[in-house]
Amino acid sequence: MTSASVRSDWEGIYLDGRTPTRQRARIRLMRGGLEVITETGGTLWWPYGEIRQTQGFYEGEQVRLERGRDLTEALLVGDAGFLASLHAIAPEPASRFHHPGRRSRRVWLTALAAVAVLVIGAALYLWGIPAAAGVVAARVPVSWEERLGHAIVEHLVPAGKACAEPARQRVIEDLVRRLTASLPRQPYTFRVTVVNDATVNALAAPGGFIVVFRGLLERARTPEELAGVLAHEIEHVLQRHATKALVQHVSTGFLLTALTGDVSGVMAYGVQSARVLGALRYSRAAEEEADAEGMRLLLAARIDPAGMIAFFEGMGRQGSAAPAVLKYLSTHPASGDRVARLQRLARAGVQAPPVRLLEGYDWPDIRRICA
Repeated sequence: MTSASVRSDWEGIYLDGRTPTRQRARIRLMRGGLEVITETGGTLWWPYGEIRQTQGFYEGEQVRLERGRDLTEALLVGDAGFLASLHAIAPEPASRFHHPGRRSRRVWLTALAAVAVLVIGAALYLWGIPAAAGVVAARVPVSWEERLGHAIVEHLVPAGKACAEPARQRVIEDLVRRLTASLPRQPYTFRVTVVNDATVNALAAPGGFIVVFRGLLERARTPEELAGVLAHEIEHVLQRHATKALVQHVSTGFLLTALTGDVSGVMAYGVQSARVLGALRYSRAAEEEADAEGMRLLLAARIDPAGMIAFFEGMGRQGSAAPAVLKYLSTHPASGDRVARLQRLARAGVQAPPVRLLEGYDWPDIRRICA
């Protein structure tokens, strides 16, 4: 504020604290206090040390100064410039009063604080929560994952929708056993459920549960193609990708249940987890890990990796023209880069000639498990 704009005389309202009468008053700013001359002719002296400010901290708010305790007198001034002039005329005693010049600074600080909150929130969402989910998922008991996986499968595959023809089911289970035979001791018992649904999809639930939709089984032209899909989903289980994603996406209560390993409480999240898992799109890193480790399973089991490559290549080629495959592509994107990466992994890992799967079995018949 320039010296030309500093005023010592101001108009205001005086309240004596004894009556409700409001008197117009002229207020003179002085170095030691305020001289108040009321419309009735009375002159009052208010030392700055006895004055407290109770209003006038925000834009557009009337300035209110009070004096006394039992019978509180008050001065009301409608112009915030009054405070600026007070600071200019008596800077040291006026330090106890609000300075309107600091309002813009307060606005900037508030804005900066809001931005900081947003940045911190975004950082937690992008890095903090995923990191915490990974730590939690690595420590939850297998029994907790198994109960959760069982609850998810119950909701994804309602009664009457599971295709459980015994002979064909055993063939699919034999594929899983062959894939996992080379693994060192691992805690999961893998269970494959085929659901009578024309959707082209497959997914891995926590605890060793794999759901294969009839539409995907019918689209697999060879047992090697199905083995490639199963190897990929088995690795999602082994790497706990589904568990991490559910801890990250479901709810705080779910996170606490995971942290404590509460087996009884986990069943309450079955429906919510099934919905999340059904629409879940894994991160690129998780998909690449499942691809690479799944390829190692195939090679260790001497299963032709060309089946896995052909399946993903076919999905990518047909995706835009065949809506039926969009469900699988939405959660397992089959890009050209992915196929090329699988081909490199296959070439680098082949050590022994593959063994033909299901010799003596009629593969088209096995695909009719839901008939």
